[in-house]
Amino acid sequence: MDVQLLLALLLGITTIVVLVLATRLDAFVALLIAGVVTGIVAGSGFVETIGWITSGFGSTLASVGIVIGLGVFIGKILEVSGAADALARAFLKMFGKGREPWAMASVGSLVSIPVFCDSGYVIMNPLARSIARVKKGAYVTLALALGCGMTLTHHMVPPTPGPLAVTGILGADMGAVILTGLIFTVCLVPVVVLYARWIGPRLESRLNTVVAEDVYGSRHDVALAARGGSTDSADVSGVVTYNPDDFLGKTPQGRKPHRTNAILGSLPLVIPLLLIVLNTVSSAIDQGNQGIIGDQEAEYVPSAWAAPLVFLCNPVVALTIGVVLAVYVLLPRWTPRTQVHGWLSEAAGSAGLILLITGAGGGLGMVLRESGVGDALAAAVAATPLPAFFVPFIIATVVRIAQGSGTVAMITAASVSASVVAESGLDPLVAVMACTAGSMVFSYFNDSYFWVVTKFTGLDGLEAVKGWSGITTAVWAGSIPLLIILNLVVG
Repeated sequence: MDVQLLLALLLGITTIVVLVLATRLDAFVALLIAGVVTGIVAGSGFVETIGWITSGFGSTLASVGIVIGLGVFIGKILEVSGAADALARAFLKMFGKGREPWAMASVGSLVSIPVFCDSGYVIMNPLARSIARVKKGAYVTLALALGCGMTLTHHMVPPTPGPLAVTGILGADMGAVILTGLIFTVCLVPVVVLYARWIGPRLESRLNTVVAEDVYGSRHDVALAARGGSTDSADVSGVVTYNPDDFLGKTPQGRKPHRTNAILGSLPLVIPLLLIVLNTVSSAIDQGNQGIIGDQEAEYVPSAWAAPLVFLCNPVVALTIGVVLAVYVLLPRWTPRTQVHGWLSEAAGSAGLILLITGAGGGLGMVLRESGVGDALAAAVAATPLPAFFVPFIIATVVRIAQGSGTVAMITAASVSASVVAESGLDPLVAVMACTAGSMVFSYFNDSYFWVVTKFTGLDGLEAVKGWSGITTAVWAGSIPLLIILNLVVG
């Protein structure tokens, strides 16, 4: 690889890490500055480099910006309506006594598809506490299973913003990414549960006293809790930990209190996902009938039977349907319009920075492609014995450890490795999963979600690292054989 281009790549990544860690600037500004540094060091002109950044920013948001906004709208309504809690209690009933860690990991995985990890964990953690209080133990196990279950889909399943942005940057099919992300999640949930069950009893005695008393009361039996508590009298199926009316306000006179059941609560999430997957399946069948599968030069024009499905199942249309369902099915009729608008505004505000970071990542990717850095990196990778998918995986891993944000790590990895994908013949689906899986590694002090999980769980210092950093690294390691298999299947 040309020394100048290699230096441009290294300085660009270093710029992101240093600015995020050592200055007051956030990832959005860091990515913009990194794009400028990369272009200039690679030998491009100032004006040309800025043009690439703005062009890449716009084209990236054109493909994923609307979908990210709609996704956070759905998540907010699931949160305030109590649908997320209803889904959680349904999973507990389904799994039954003695399998609460499986239920909590599954609940976390489902809830975190549309809801950000931080707010989702705050919503669901009281459920874990209620179960542990009834069982008189196993709180750490349940809390870690819940938190890491959320990590899986937050990193790997659109319409969560991170994997959604990576899908757009690398040009992968969204339906295929959703299906593959869900398969990876199902395969990694056992890793979550096994690690949580192994480390949880070892950390029960290390809970800080405030959280231990909040969960178990003043008569906390540490030895019993470390053994997993007692399941003889545990009946968690009917635990109620969440009152939607706290969010929805007082019920107008004569109205019955509003409650969201699990089936209705799942509709705004399940229907859009099914539509998007249907789009992938119908398009693949239609292209096969037209004989253009694998022909990158042929432009796909939907047949008469497929055109309505292509429209209805487009991610923008599918998620718009999800928002309509969320607002009109999950919220009671007497919810004030202004309050609903306020919730949606809050959701838009939470997505704003992610949209900017996503666009800036696309700008950096455009600089890398147009300046020749990406092509040089692709050529260098082709000359090594390593599989091409290890490039985005390793980049995401390094950036995640360096600066803490999984979203920034996977977007950076996608931007840097886009040319590797194009030149090496690596399937975009494999590249997307490599970026998202690599970004799960070793969540620790520079990750905001680390503090959310560990503080709510009551773990401090080395115990927090053993519990939370350990379980995120376990699923990161578990994803490697899955990536190898995926590469063999679709490569």
